[in-house]
Amino acid sequence: MVLAPKSRIALRLNAEPCDVAFAPHKTLLEVLREDLNLTGTKHGCELGECGTCTVLLDGRPVLSCLVLGLACDGHAVDTIEGLAGAGLHPLQTAFADLGAAQCGYCTPAFLLAAHALLAANPKPSRDDIKQALAGNLCRCTGYIKIYEAVELAAARLRGERAEPAPETLYGRR
Repeated sequence: MVLAPKSRIALRLNAEPCDVAFAPHKTLLEVLREDLNLTGTKHGCELGECGTCTVLLDGRPVLSCLVLGLACDGHAVDTIEGLAGAGLHPLQTAFADLGAAQCGYCTPAFLLAAHALLAANPKPSRDDIKQALAGNLCRCTGYIKIYEAVELAAARLRGERAEPAPETLYGRR
């Protein structure tokens, strides 16, 4: 049996230099999960329709199931594993505070898409948030808690004293 030759690329992965060798036909999703053991990026439809595999490529959200690993040579890739620093990122905290994660399968993609939005627009409107997250599907929520979590994180990142509204946590009374 003859093994196909592996290709090698160098990239910045979660702000760290990284060299990786893999079969040249692999997508970025496959390289992350299978060759780098970063399983936070999820397999979804593998057709670019659900957004579950979203990662940041040079700071912009991309569907890793549609990007060839070879195309990432010399670029920066950020995954959910790199979002938190010493503690949880404010987006992660807001998602937890508001119960926006539900089952959690789509959460890494939503967090990374929201992170890119807030890096570009620290005070997004609800419509800005909806547009930035529109490519990500969630089968568990009605999206409202996700939008509210992004709004809460944005306020906290701006240094505002922000707490969830009681109706967000407990419903209307």
